[in-house]
Amino acid sequence: MTDAQDTAADSPLRTTGGAPPDDVEEAPIPLLEPRDGIPPVITDEDSLAEVVAAFAAGSGPVAVDAERASGYRYGQRAYLVQLRREGAGSALIDPIACPGLAGLGQELSGVEWVLHAATQDLPCLREIGMVPTRLFDTELAGRLAGFPRVGLGAMVENVLGFVLEKGHSAVDWSTRPLPEPWLRYAALDVELLVDLRDALEKELDRQGKLEWALQEFDAIASAPPAEPRKDPWRRTSGMHKVRRRRQMAVVRELWQTRDRIAQRRDVSPGKVLGDAAIIEAALALPPNVHALASLNGFGSRTGRRQLEQWQAAVDRARALSESALPQPGQPVTGPPPPRAWADKDPSAAARLSAARAAVSELAEQLNMPQENLISPDTVRRVCWEPPQPVDPESVAAALAGYGARPWQIEQVTPVLTLALTTKA
Repeated sequence: MTDAQDTAADSPLRTTGGAPPDDVEEAPIPLLEPRDGIPPVITDEDSLAEVVAAFAAGSGPVAVDAERASGYRYGQRAYLVQLRREGAGSALIDPIACPGLAGLGQELSGVEWVLHAATQDLPCLREIGMVPTRLFDTELAGRLAGFPRVGLGAMVENVLGFVLEKGHSAVDWSTRPLPEPWLRYAALDVELLVDLRDALEKELDRQGKLEWALQEFDAIASAPPAEPRKDPWRRTSGMHKVRRRRQMAVVRELWQTRDRIAQRRDVSPGKVLGDAAIIEAALALPPNVHALASLNGFGSRTGRRQLEQWQAAVDRARALSESALPQPGQPVTGPPPPRAWADKDPSAAARLSAARAAVSELAEQLNMPQENLISPDTVRRVCWEPPQPVDPESVAAALAGYGARPWQIEQVTPVLTLALTTKA
């Protein structure tokens, strides 16, 4: 049994939300207040320079968060950046008024950044020139430590004993000026992030998982920007209803037209035209504006000019030659869907079943989610095309080739090696 297995069950932190005994009166959990009040929003270069100097002179890790306007604006740009560091206090920066934050990023490049769910914020931070070289992800740390609830509010309450204000996470952060309650919420998001980091580091160390977490953090910090998604129109909600290639072409034309309009207006694509309306038009293949106007999503509130632009997109798809129509599916680069394995390769299906069961059992022993122990896609790939011969060395090499970290390879190689010998 590993140190992590041996100690996962007796954590001193409150990793569960169990009720106190009947004869014990639980004290109310205090509502967190900003220690230094709500800082003013930085909107000019002189104030930004002061913040950069203060944070460069601070000590220890820096807490970083960003707020986007998902569902309101086009793209995932940051509309507010929050920072806190010992010796510098907290700062709220408007990256629209101060678009060049590369100088701040450079001053903090050698400092450990503490983020919650880092992969959500790193893309929008990268856009404004803020790229960490070292980081600590408190959400991922919570997953590895076995916390059942890893949202920031739940973690702060369970680990540190404070309640964060709720209710403003999904607001339109592109609003100007930002209301004071929103700014208070934003400032509190970084108020105790370093304290949470320190407590989680101790817990991970106690469970024998700190080195595992550090490897994960290094992998996130060193990962290149994600490649643009190919054929993003194929992810339109309801796409499974669209069977014919001509209908797929309608989805593509409407999606691309909507995307251009949304980008030009800087609004969320869903506010221009809903996915359900795109699918409705694709299935109906309306021959004219009158027919289009009768479909759900193109009702009385849609103006004549708008209807004409959507009908033009439909007409373009209707006019395409057969050779120009999209193919039914994207090229498959990995294994087929697992549901098809039993027919295509019964032995592979048996290997996958055994591997999934073994990984699930090991994850339970280690008190962490299966997907953090090893990527499900990696398990599928190894089971579909096992290395030859199947032995610990070849399995470890295969896992490394798919990007598994050393700690993952060490933990799962024994159970996967055994699973890969399973016969149909």
